[in-house]
Amino acid sequence: MPRAPHPRVAMLAVVALVVLVADQLTKVWALARLTEGERTPLIGDLLGLQLIFNPGAALSFASGMTWIFTVAAVGVTVVIVRVSRRLGSAAWAVGLGLLLGGALGNLVDRLFRPPGFAVGHVVDFIAYGQVFIGNVADIAIVAAAVLIVLLSLRGITVEGLRVSDAPEGEPVDGPADGAADAAEESGAGDSTSGPVAPAVEPPDGSGSAAGARPSTTEGR
Repeated sequence: MPRAPHPRVAMLAVVALVVLVADQLTKVWALARLTEGERTPLIGDLLGLQLIFNPGAALSFASGMTWIFTVAAVGVTVVIVRVSRRLGSAAWAVGLGLLLGGALGNLVDRLFRPPGFAVGHVVDFIAYGQVFIGNVADIAIVAAAVLIVLLSLRGITVEGLRVSDAPEGEPVDGPADGAADAAEESGAGDSTSGPVAPAVEPPDGSGSAAGARPSTTEGR
């Protein structure tokens, strides 16, 4: 029978899936309702909607190197999947889920949108003033970065432990360490509490008498 996933891993997967679905649905909406290059104000000049197709990173940086960002997104996905095996923190599960969902959202665009596989242009439509234009995946990635920085500053590890909980210079004992200590203690106990070999009785029987009545004057 297959083992159920760890609750923290399941939380990460759910967060990532929600971000991915939200990102792709909003991009479908933007493609259907917005005209490329035409800006629709939402909050004056601070926030608006403007459809563009971004071949590079934020601010259209490195627009001629789309394949590099495709490889980077795949690398981020692999790293998150590997780190998820050690998850013990709900906050880290949310942070990594946001990061994974955002990376996958833009990766889907780069893999399957024009002009071709692995060099597709990302659909961006949320305009922040005159600074840059992003999408839901970008929002998730920024939120993940902020949360991960806060967790790191507070000393909370992916495993859900606090760095300050352990004495300086000493690692936090885990289940494996405890098992090893128990095994050592068990081994030390065996060396002192094992069965005692029977005493050899002298031929003249004096040992029997000594065993029956121990001396009370020794050491006086």
